[in-house]
Amino acid sequence: MSAGEPPAPIPGARLLFSLDPGVSYLNHGSFGAVPIGVQRAQQRLRDEIESNPLRFFAQGLSDRIIHTRRHLAAFLGADPEVSALVPNTTAAASLVLQSVKLEPADEVLLTDHAYGAVAMAARRRCRRAGATVRTVALPMGATDAELVSRVRSALRPGRTKLLIIDQIASATATTFPVREIAAAAHEHEIPVMVDAAHVPGMLLVDVASIGADFWVGNLHKWAFAPRGTALLSVAPEWRRKMEPLVVSWDQEQGFPHAVESQGTLDYTPWLTSPTGLFTLRTLGWEEVRAHNSALAGYGQRVVGEALNVPVAELPRPGDPDLAMRIVPLPAGLATTPPEAQALRQHIADKLAVETAVNAWGGRGLLRLSAQVYNRPEEYDRFAERLPQLLHDYRR
Repeated sequence: MSAGEPPAPIPGARLLFSLDPGVSYLNHGSFGAVPIGVQRAQQRLRDEIESNPLRFFAQGLSDRIIHTRRHLAAFLGADPEVSALVPNTTAAASLVLQSVKLEPADEVLLTDHAYGAVAMAARRRCRRAGATVRTVALPMGATDAELVSRVRSALRPGRTKLLIIDQIASATATTFPVREIAAAAHEHEIPVMVDAAHVPGMLLVDVASIGADFWVGNLHKWAFAPRGTALLSVAPEWRRKMEPLVVSWDQEQGFPHAVESQGTLDYTPWLTSPTGLFTLRTLGWEEVRAHNSALAGYGQRVVGEALNVPVAELPRPGDPDLAMRIVPLPAGLATTPPEAQALRQHIADKLAVETAVNAWGGRGLLRLSAQVYNRPEEYDRFAERLPQLLHDYRR
């Protein structure tokens, strides 16, 4: 389906969510949206806990976590024995960074598409070790071959101790050829962490075939899990080196149990996540991917046209199933993170539209998401009203 044709709605899908009908929620990518059935399944677990907390935490919890991990790992093509449930990709990044040995002459290599909190974690880890963080610039619109070449040229064998690469970048909705990039880094024995926060539920993935040393994806964005659910998969040779950020009672069992066992943590998001996958499969995952990518493309086109952005300047999706698209904002708008946040809030307040605005490369970028609860007319209304709002905002 071309970007000129909005997709037909998936019957009944909109009724699965409890989103405010007075708001156009075009920002599924930031925090996801939990279906009502998943919310209720989580509440039943909370009710179970409160009926007898000791029984819940002391009898069979570990087995339930293991069962859930295996279920999620199978969905993602990961080995459950070297994977762990974690709250999110940011927590996983800190876990990985502390597990990689760094000395004063070493460095961690990022790209300029790296998620802000992950970059902050890398800088803190390097600051404590006396190491450095270095960033390689990767232009939007570059071919896979160009991306691999740029990353390969930026590697410093002997000094680069970790490469962190996004599979789908949050700010720019750019996909990266992570399998090929990991292979290039491994030519110099440089470990690779893939930040795949947006991948589960949006793209087909086989984690094992990527060959990364560390891969982590959130299931609360596109796989309908409650927030606080992610899977971290590590290469077998790293298993003994993975230490939890907090020591708890299963410390001696090692990874993944030591990472997953965190005392009175709320485990209900993890244990409910298979219900999210069930919902996704019930809707028809192929149909969901086709719908979301087509609707995101449609939204990008109509909003881009409204802002007089030439079609050639609209960033193309690197994967046909991508459900997030970028529309460059007029020059001078949202060029810094605080300005981007202020504009996002202004759009929400004035237009009742939730979207994402990011500052990247000195340019403001509007990121549009599409999910089964969205409709073409939401993007049409947004396109009609946004130009005047931006005109008034700049005055």
